[in-house]
Amino acid sequence: MSVASDVVIAGGGPAGAALAILAGRAGFSVSLFDSARFPRDKACGEGLMPAGEAALERLGLGDATGGVPIEGIRYVGFGMVAETAFPAPRATPDVRAYGRGQRRLVFDQALWRAAGATPNVRTFEQAPVDGVVWRAGRAVGLQVGGQTVTGGVIVGADGARSAVRRAAGLDQPSVGRPRWGLRMHFRLAPDQPPPTFVEVFVGERHELYLTPLPANQVMVAMLSEPGGGDAPAAEVLRAFIARHPALAARLRGAEPVSAARGRSPLAASARAGVAPGLVLLGDAAGFTDPLTGGGMAQALLSAELLARYLPRALAQRDDEWLWRFDRRRRALLRDYVWLTRVLVQAARRPFLARATLRGMRAFPAFMRHLVGVAAGTRRIVF
Repeated sequence: MSVASDVVIAGGGPAGAALAILAGRAGFSVSLFDSARFPRDKACGEGLMPAGEAALERLGLGDATGGVPIEGIRYVGFGMVAETAFPAPRATPDVRAYGRGQRRLVFDQALWRAAGATPNVRTFEQAPVDGVVWRAGRAVGLQVGGQTVTGGVIVGADGARSAVRRAAGLDQPSVGRPRWGLRMHFRLAPDQPPPTFVEVFVGERHELYLTPLPANQVMVAMLSEPGGGDAPAAEVLRAFIARHPALAARLRGAEPVSAARGRSPLAASARAGVAPGLVLLGDAAGFTDPLTGGGMAQALLSAELLARYLPRALAQRDDEWLWRFDRRRRALLRDYVWLTRVLVQAARRPFLARATLRGMRAFPAFMRHLVGVAAGTRRIVF
């Protein structure tokens, strides 16, 4: 049996769901598939940066996703503290910029439901992709559960371990030694005030992140070099927390509300972000490290960008637009990717991590600008 849609999307996370909503609102028929059943959890930093928050509001889904506002970033480590609020875009300097903290369990389900409620969009859960359908060297559909689903534009938005990327032959081994991560959720003790900043505790070749969440909960994530042996994930995470007295004090009396998850290598690469008839979107197109916390924002912004190309792509049915889109996407994300790579190298060298933190504390305007680059509200050039 063959089913046809204008846009066929694998992956119902932020990138895939946002694209489905935008395409459906524009009048295009969309088939959206996800291998899981919602609500489904995912190991993630769970902080949406201000540029992503703005994209979410443009979608009209701020209330649907809920969450708590995040005011900025605070770094703690090596006997130093440096913090700054998120800077507003230069075009609107009088507007305060905020991020958003929300469980992926809630955030993704809200976007999935919104996609399913959008006219012209059909959603399918527990529907893993088996392969990509090619015709004359061009992607024309996906194989899903033994069924062929054809479309004018095929999108792989199915995450870092993308089955679409693999089936399209676009996988590429990651360069270097990727770090790994763990995350766990806690409900703070009643005497602990809820944080309003993302707090980053910097140590020897590792960082711990505390992200504000609703209901006096926080997410604690660790990024580090691979290690921990066969110890249970929760024990590894708690051992790292114990290295940071300020974080341990914040979590004293806190109640765990989720199991520790993670440990997978934090990197994925693609030989290209597009192929004839096919676009990789979000983490499926590759990512380096979640250190700067912009994954969800990048997903929403990239989906917005791709949606603007759909009318011409579906009217003309030639593939020149794919490479124009990919160039625009690389330009959109270039500063963020550059900053992430630089900071990962600093995190791996304790003397550079100390120097970076010392520099941010000594030059608040410099720190504010770098945080603005990570937040998507500033460019690298001063």
